[in-house]
Amino acid sequence: MARDMKRMLAPRSIAVVGGGKWCASIIGAARQIGFKGDIFPVHPGGKEIAGMASVRSLSDWAGEIDVAFIGVNRHATIDIVGELRSLGAGGAVCFASGFSEAHEEDASGVELQGRLLDAAGDMPIFGPNCYGFVNALDGAAIWPDQHGMSPVDSGVAILTQSSNIAINMTMQRRGLPIGYMLTCGNMAQTSQSELALAMLDDPRVTAIGLHIEGFGDLRQWEALARAARARNVPVVALKVGASEQARRATVSHTASLAGSDAGAQALLDRLGFVRVRDLPEFLETLKLLHCVGPLASNRIASISCSGGEASLIADLAEPRDLVFPALEPCQKDGLRAALGLMVALANPLDYHTYIWGDAPAMTRAWSGMTGADIALTLSVVDYPHTDASAWECATEAALGVRRETGRPFAVVSSLPELMPSDVAQRLMGKGVAPLCGMREALVAAEAAARLGRVTGELPDPVLLPGQPEEIELIGESEAKQALAGFGLDVPQSRLAGTPEEAAGMAGELRAPLVLKGTGLAHKSEHGAVVLGLTAAEIEAAATGMSAGGYLVEEMIGGTVAELLVGVTLDPAHGFVLTIGAGGVQTELLRDTVSMLVPSDREAVASAVQKLACAPVLNGYRGRPGICMTSLLDAVDAVQAYVAAHAETLSEIEINPLICTPERAVAADALIRKAKT
Repeated sequence: MARDMKRMLAPRSIAVVGGGKWCASIIGAARQIGFKGDIFPVHPGGKEIAGMASVRSLSDWAGEIDVAFIGVNRHATIDIVGELRSLGAGGAVCFASGFSEAHEEDASGVELQGRLLDAAGDMPIFGPNCYGFVNALDGAAIWPDQHGMSPVDSGVAILTQSSNIAINMTMQRRGLPIGYMLTCGNMAQTSQSELALAMLDDPRVTAIGLHIEGFGDLRQWEALARAARARNVPVVALKVGASEQARRATVSHTASLAGSDAGAQALLDRLGFVRVRDLPEFLETLKLLHCVGPLASNRIASISCSGGEASLIADLAEPRDLVFPALEPCQKDGLRAALGLMVALANPLDYHTYIWGDAPAMTRAWSGMTGADIALTLSVVDYPHTDASAWECATEAALGVRRETGRPFAVVSSLPELMPSDVAQRLMGKGVAPLCGMREALVAAEAAARLGRVTGELPDPVLLPGQPEEIELIGESEAKQALAGFGLDVPQSRLAGTPEEAAGMAGELRAPLVLKGTGLAHKSEHGAVVLGLTAAEIEAAATGMSAGGYLVEEMIGGTVAELLVGVTLDPAHGFVLTIGAGGVQTELLRDTVSMLVPSDREAVASAVQKLACAPVLNGYRGRPGICMTSLLDAVDAVQAYVAAHAETLSEIEINPLICTPERAVAADALIRKAKT
């Protein structure tokens, strides 16, 4: 059951426990954001802190304690938390470090964290090793440092596991209204996903931004995703870091291709959260979502008074999932009336400077670049830092377009520093997104369009893995038979111990045949695969191999494509299912898509279409395509095996899966799982 954090996040009384400079900063930060409730320092010596007299103990305070900042050492923190709980406090921010996050340096940290949790019981605590939060919606702060936030009526909520990055983001001057800035610390009790869930209880929160270092309880994240969808609150993720599991060399191609980051991306995709890659993208995406919400499509328009800007924004959009649709006849008529005959009409549009300074004319022209099929219109404007008075017409035109058309509209500066803070605030106040930087604006538009496609119910819960130990490799023949038991199509084959046995068994199969040496992970690299043999050629081919045994198989003809289908255990994210170009060039091409198990047939089919080799699979230039039903059957069979062996499985790889117009056949396979 989620903890009630309302008293803590919107307090009427704040206790500040401790006597250091950090405690004095708490009082200053609360005053800066306009806190109007009671705030009182607590110090056993009655020390004056930030000009305020202290009470000597928490019990000396006559009223309720909605939240406390605990700025003492880790041992004393545990005692203070227990006392706050006994007094019925609403919650506490634990500033001290040296708990489980420091276990490598101090083994006692884990034991101390357990005692801290026992002391807290059901009372919410943030941290330890936590900076706290600023609530600009209600004018409250537990923040032991400077911050750059001001009161707002609505805004985004940002949660981060880095206090320093949180401080930096509060100082942004991009016009983004931040309603909440919360730091999570080491999340001993209250997780990042649980905190984000609490943000959804506030209808003033327009979007949620998550700076994530690691996920933790996947079920909590799924609960957050369901609630965010139900309340139509978009979620933006800046996911950083990679686990040792991702870097570790393994026996298969799949693990090296999938890795931890692929698992993180697959999880974010499944949750319906959009991912960005750096802080400017993060803030600009949140800003666009605050203004206009998720976009209805990826169809955008751009208008600028320079051909250079029009060309640049077109080039920057080229690698993104964005479309500049051609102008409709009605748009051209309106633009021609506003701009005259000297302007070449296109999207992106260079409208020249004939109407510059005439705000009504600029409004008419810019409005012509909006429309029901345009999800977002961008007007490129850089304001000079010398004298921007002549640029007032651009601000008025942008506000006029938004007012008269009601369509999503943004003003974009090509250089981030040429969007003045006061202009950004003015535009934001009337629903126009002031976006800083062309590239960041396009990233934000792409992200908002992706969020616009997040609909329906959340997929089935992620399959949680076990923790298998003493992993063993199951060879090709046994692996194929195990997977065949779950419906995978495999070639007819025979397993032999000697060249003579292989030759004798070859007569039971239909030529052409394939001969493989057993006991090798990458057989082709050791010359242990020979194709296109007759039964009479098997013995000689086997004699020339250095192998512990021999597998003779019927060769699959009519190949359209060789694919890889693999599953890797990712402890942080579940089982990562990877599909991509297979065969001997797998790692060279690196054409793969990843998702999590279980993924339904519709999701798998959609993912396959994102592969660079998808045109070949679909039938390229009149050639036959693969049997997509058979491919989906093969993936279903693999997922069924994973579900049945989740506690012991480490990895599966089928490479290649030979896809023909009629079949999808596993030509090679391996399984890594716990010894039985």
